[in-house]
Amino acid sequence: MSPFTGSASRTEEWRHLRLTLDSGVATVTLARPDRLNALTFGAYADLRDLLPELARDGTVRALVLGGEGRGFCSGGDVEEIIGATLAMDTARLLDFNRMTGQVVRALRECPFPVVAAVHGVAAGAGAVLALAADFRVADPSARFAFLFTRVGLSGGDMGAAYLLPRVVGLGHATRLLMLGEPVPAAEAERIGLISQLTAEGGAPAAARALA
Repeated sequence: MSPFTGSASRTEEWRHLRLTLDSGVATVTLARPDRLNALTFGAYADLRDLLPELARDGTVRALVLGGEGRGFCSGGDVEEIIGATLAMDTARLLDFNRMTGQVVRALRECPFPVVAAVHGVAAGAGAVLALAADFRVADPSARFAFLFTRVGLSGGDMGAAYLLPRVVGLGHATRLLMLGEPVPAAEAERIGLISQLTAEGGAPAAARALA
């Protein structure tokens, strides 16, 4: 991410997520708790645009990514994204897929550590957002699911086939990406998918402390 900017000023208001800045730590919270923080086109676009802005800020030293309510992120919204993509032509669908990849790339290219605070469900795109972080701190309620093959998509969606083997090894990654089975917190810790397992409800505070 280049530190050089053009004429556009920094955005102060983000409509599809919540941002707080405190003592060099940026906390980005997915804030659709009624939908288990399912991602919309707008949420993807906000993440794509916010991350480079934080990278250029100069004062941000770490980022915590979390979700409001009962879960981290349940993936793409079934009504607002999954249904809409079925009606897209090839060019529009390619643009959307590029945007999802840009979000993951932006997370990986942040010039500061990214810590995912995971509780409840982290499924589909939500699992990949957590995977793209440098650290995954999770409480016992966390469960991951790379369920792309179960909805007719490639198991490598959003760069999962690149990132997951580097975190858990090829054997575990093959199983998780091909079968799409849920991974509870205890198993996620055993195979190295999470960096730290906390007490119930302790992921946000532990992620903040690590950041």
